[in-house]
Amino acid sequence: MGLHQPLAEVLRPRTLAEVVGQQHVLGPGMPLRLAFESGRPHSCILWGPPGVGKTTIARLMADAFDAQFISISAVLGGVKDIRDAVERAQAARDGLMQQRTLVFVDEVHRFNKSQQDAFLPHVESGLFTFIGATTENPSFEVNSALLSRAAVYVLQPLSADDLKQIVALAQSHQAVPAMESIAIDRLVAYADGDARKLLNTLETLAMAATQEKLQEITDAWLLKVLGERMRRYDKGGEQFYDTISALHKSVRGSDPDAALYWLVRMLDGGADPRYMARRLVRMASEDIGLADPRALRLALDAAEVYERLGSPEGELGLAECVVYLAVAPKSNAVYKAYNAAKAWVKQDGTRPVPMHLRNAPTQLMKQLDYGKGYRYAHDEEGGFAAGERYLPDGMADPGFYEPVERGLEIKIAQKLRDLRERNAAADLSHPPSAE
Repeated sequence: MGLHQPLAEVLRPRTLAEVVGQQHVLGPGMPLRLAFESGRPHSCILWGPPGVGKTTIARLMADAFDAQFISISAVLGGVKDIRDAVERAQAARDGLMQQRTLVFVDEVHRFNKSQQDAFLPHVESGLFTFIGATTENPSFEVNSALLSRAAVYVLQPLSADDLKQIVALAQSHQAVPAMESIAIDRLVAYADGDARKLLNTLETLAMAATQEKLQEITDAWLLKVLGERMRRYDKGGEQFYDTISALHKSVRGSDPDAALYWLVRMLDGGADPRYMARRLVRMASEDIGLADPRALRLALDAAEVYERLGSPEGELGLAECVVYLAVAPKSNAVYKAYNAAKAWVKQDGTRPVPMHLRNAPTQLMKQLDYGKGYRYAHDEEGGFAAGERYLPDGMADPGFYEPVERGLEIKIAQKLRDLRERNAAADLSHPPSAE
């Protein structure tokens, strides 16, 4: 009796036409299909979530070009594996068959800069074709030198129809028994675009169904076997940052329902509630600011509530905060002012502090006129020293902070207008003396 082959291996496509999904790059006239048909392999990076066919496409590419296929796992491998691949590629090139080599590096983002750089001279010399697979954005995780020498193909999670096609394929191989349509729908939702997860689950279900001598997998039995639906959620990857981006934009867009949805999606997917609390503090500062200063306090309170109660009770504090932030008046005026001030200081020279604003703790400093002429605002009318300047000498008013006409900033804007009018009146009544 032969060794049992995993279902994923049994159903692995042997030709490009058998690949399920990814028609945006593999369909007729699409870029990756054209690369296969060109007869000239080129280095590339396949970027996409788990279980969408990255390894399969790399193997098919090697078959299409009759190339030696060398697979390296960046999680388990290192410089020795790269060196061995180079030697095998040289042997294949210099041998009787003069065979090409395709080196496939799975999870290439796990290699550090020096390990990635080790491929460069061999890619440039044409010793082998480099295929990298990554679940992370290659713009951030792959060295620019390597990235510039490889085409990037973005692979998408498989659609529900794609996954149903794989279920039908498994049934045609008699690998799984018949299934209720509602059970197939639940299984497809459970797989969440990941073909590998679907196939592994199908294999588990088939074994359990065989043991129980089931002729058909029902939805009720499927629920009993799978338990609570677990969702694929990459806590450090592209999906994570896409979801936090959706949450932030929903708050900014004043949609409490959408903000709650994305918060729950993240918590349900395994995001650390403490991280979520930190993000809420950031949102309160960046998108609400002085339009409602209570928002920042509420975000800090929500973080404290979670620390005291933990999960799941503490998560209600985060939900309360998210709803408040979503419905609060919005202003990014402080955020913009801070960034403008940072940019100004970075490009501007180091201007000296005006003498009247300097600290004068010693008698010598007072003799040198440190602090001379400073007007104590509390002693002036309305607690404001009209006409006093606090910027460096010769620096025009940069206008960093421009409050919006929303929430508390309506009042702040009016106050600033009043203060500017008083400054202007003071300047008119005390024009600068001629030198």
